Amino acid sequence: MLDQPTNERRLTIARAMAEAMQQEMQRDPRVFVMGEDIAGFGGIFGNTRGLFEKFGKERVRDTPISETGFISAAVGAAMDGMRPVVELMFVDFFGVCFDAIYNQMAKNAYFSGGNASVPMVLMTSTGGGYSDAGQHSQCLYGTFAHLPGMKVVSPSNAYDAKGLMTAAIRDDNPVVYMYHKQLQGMGWLGTEPGATLNTPQEGYTVEIGKAKVVRAGSDVTLVGLAMGVHNALKAADKLAEEGVNAEVIDLVSLVPLDRETVINSVAKTGRLIVIDEDYHSYGVSGEIIATVTEHDVSKLKASPARVTFPDVPIPYAKHMEQFCLPNPDKIIAAYRKM
Repeated sequence: MLDQPTNERRLTIARAMAEAMQQEMQRDPRVFVMGEDIAGFGGIFGNTRGLFEKFGKERVRDTPISETGFISAAVGAAMDGMRPVVELMFVDFFGVCFDAIYNQMAKNAYFSGGNASVPMVLMTSTGGGYSDAGQHSQCLYGTFAHLPGMKVVSPSNAYDAKGLMTAAIRDDNPVVYMYHKQLQGMGWLGTEPGATLNTPQEGYTVEIGKAKVVRAGSDVTLVGLAMGVHNALKAADKLAEEGVNAEVIDLVSLVPLDRETVINSVAKTGRLIVIDEDYHSYGVSGEIIATVTEHDVSKLKASPARVTFPDVPIPYAKHMEQFCLPNPDKIIAAYRKM
């Protein structure tokens, strides 16, 4: 996905996120981290490992199991001049703290007429594939992207993960940072090898709101984010064996959404397939398709398609969950039908 130098320093997404937080905590004393099991345990997905030992309990704070309480506390701290990074362990838990997220975090800058900013990062895990059922396996990209007032990002690899976290912490707006569990590099979850990339030691940012063409092509545009990018790349490899040259776009950011990159790609290929692990209806996939068709439907040589999770609660049984999840074979089937 990215050109790799000879002196590679390959990190997992989990390590890249932790390194970004560490460097920003060293650079800016206003940055602190809070959430469930993020201190001595280092987070169940490894995102905060090593931070407690380096910065102590004042800046790396374990919280009670009360998402409404600690996310509201982070909002208050941000409005008072701090820059908190707070973890909602699973995005599925948004149901118990949505007032704190949307009616406080996302809206308070607007409510104050721009006099108070809320510079905080809400990081949260997404994605299924390991049989953890309906309250631990959703993506919900569309839910957060739909609601004005907060930026939304989701990295597909370690390089972007570090740069996006650095950019998110420095941003004066609230940023929802959605990381996919199967890309974290945690052995017990299984790991997508393509997510572990060369990641520079020094601090850097990845622009929020800019998509990336991770594979150039001329016959069909495959658009995805997080795990969807890796499914698209695998599908592109298989399609290439049949003489089909697929272009793959990593959205990287949902809010702001880089519509121009998608529009330009489809103008070249004439075909569009969107891969989204979120639910089929009312989501990111429909928004991408609408973006292209509203701009210039005449550029399309065939009706757009989407490969998504069906509109059902995520099953616990492994074979049922795998039946529902997007995968490269479903992408190829969508192209052949097209």
